[in-house]
Amino acid sequence: MFTLADVLAPLTGKRYENASLILSEAVIDSRQAIPASLFVAIAGDRVDGHEYVQAAFKNGASLAFIQKEIDPSIPVVDLRQPLSPDFSFPAGPFALRVEDTTVALQKVAAGWRRSLDLRVIGITGSVGKSTTKELVADVMSQRYRTVKNLGNLNNEIGLPLTLLKLTRGTQCAVTEMGFYVSGEIRQLCEMALPQVGIITNIGTVHAERAGSQEIIAKGKSELVQSLPSAPYGTAILNYDDPLVRPMNSLTKANIFYYGLDPKADLWADSLESHGLEGISFRLHYRGEKFSMRIPLIGRHSVHTALRAVAAGLVEGLTWEEIIFGLKRSSNQLRLVAVKTRQGALLLDDTYNASPESTLAALNLLSEIPGRHIAVLGGMFELGPYERSGHEMVGIRASEIAEQILTVGEKGKMIAEAAIRSGMPAQKVSNFEDAEQVVETLRNLLQEGDVVLVKGSHGLRMDRIVANLEVEE
Repeated sequence: MFTLADVLAPLTGKRYENASLILSEAVIDSRQAIPASLFVAIAGDRVDGHEYVQAAFKNGASLAFIQKEIDPSIPVVDLRQPLSPDFSFPAGPFALRVEDTTVALQKVAAGWRRSLDLRVIGITGSVGKSTTKELVADVMSQRYRTVKNLGNLNNEIGLPLTLLKLTRGTQCAVTEMGFYVSGEIRQLCEMALPQVGIITNIGTVHAERAGSQEIIAKGKSELVQSLPSAPYGTAILNYDDPLVRPMNSLTKANIFYYGLDPKADLWADSLESHGLEGISFRLHYRGEKFSMRIPLIGRHSVHTALRAVAAGLVEGLTWEEIIFGLKRSSNQLRLVAVKTRQGALLLDDTYNASPESTLAALNLLSEIPGRHIAVLGGMFELGPYERSGHEMVGIRASEIAEQILTVGEKGKMIAEAAIRSGMPAQKVSNFEDAEQVVETLRNLLQEGDVVLVKGSHGLRMDRIVANLEVEE
C-alpha cells in the first residue's frame, strides 16, 4: 500500500503531508480495479482507458491518472499547474491530470521503489524468463516475503504495476524484464533498481524487431550493466551460452556463472528426464555435490533450476531452503498435458514459440514413450533467422516424430525441411489454420499417441487442444 503523498512526490517534487489517501495498487484495466486502487487511463491504439474511468471508480478505485478530458462529473486535479502547499484534495474518487499517464505511472513506481528497503532480482533472456521467475520466487519465499510480477507483466507498463504491489513489508521482488528495443531494459532497471540480474540465454525471438542475435544480446546486457558494483551487485550468467558468457566484461558487479560446464561456479551433470514426472540431476558447488529430483519437465529445465539455485546462493539461503523451494514448487513450464477422447496425450505448449523453445519441447516429446506426433505452427518475429529457425525445427521434428502437421504459411518451411531431411512426404502435412488440424487429428489419433502442439500465439493453436481435450 502507498499513499497519495507517495504519488504526488515524484510527480510534483513536493511532499503533501495532507495527502493521506491510502491506495492499494495500480491497474490499467477497469475490470481489475479493487477498493482503494489507482486506475491509470492509457490511451491505447484499440482501447482508450479514459472511457472507463467511471467504471473503475464503480469497482472501487479511489484515484485515476488521466491525460485527456473525461466525464465532467468526475473531480479533476490538474498537475500540469503548480498546486499550493496546503491544497485541499477531493474527499471522494477523483482524477489527477498529467501530461502522459504512462510516464506518470513510471515515475510513481520508481519513486515508490526508492522508498523501500528490499532486494530486487531482475531476470531477462530470450527463453525461460517466466519459468525462471516463478522458480526463483519459490526459492526466495522460503526465507523472505517475496513479490513477483504476475504473468508476463514485464514491460514499461507491466513492471511499474508490479512495483506498486510492493509494500513496506516486502523483502524481495522477483521481476521479469522483457526486451523489444534498445534501451528498454535500462529503463526498466532505472525503475526497479535490481541488485541481482539473471540472464537466461540469447535466442532469435524478436530478431525481426531487434535485427540480430548480437543486437538482442546487447539489449539484454543492459540488465547487468545497470547492476550496482561489487560487492552489492551480482550478475548470474549462463556459462553455456556463448553470447551470455562474455557479459562479464560489461558489468562491475560480481559474476556468478551457472551451466553444465565444470568451469561454471554452479554446474550440473547426471541429467535424467523422467518424462512428465520431472527431472533428476546432480549439482556441484565449491566441492559439494547434491543429487535431486524436481517437478520441472524436460532436460532443458535443469538450467531453470540452476538459475533458482544460483539466486538462492547469492542471496544467502541455506541448501535446505533452496532444495525445499525447488521441490515444493507448483510452477511448471507453460506446457500442460491433457488427454483426448481417443486416449492420446496432448502436450499443450501453445502460449508462444521460438526455435529454441520449440526444440526444447520436441526434445521433451522424444522423452515420453508412445507414437510421437508434432503439430507445429510458424514462429513470428524471427527476422533474418526466419528460414534457418524454421528449418532447424523441421529437421529436429523429422528425427523425433512419426507424423508432422504444420500450421500457417511459415509452417510450410518446417514441413519442407522435415521432408528434405528424409521424412516421408505422406507423413507431413501443412494446414492454413488451426481449425483444419482438429479434424485431421480426430481421425489420426490413437490410444498411446503423444502429441506436441506448439506455435506462435497469433496462430491460436490453443483451439486445437480445446477441441480435442476430454474432461476428466
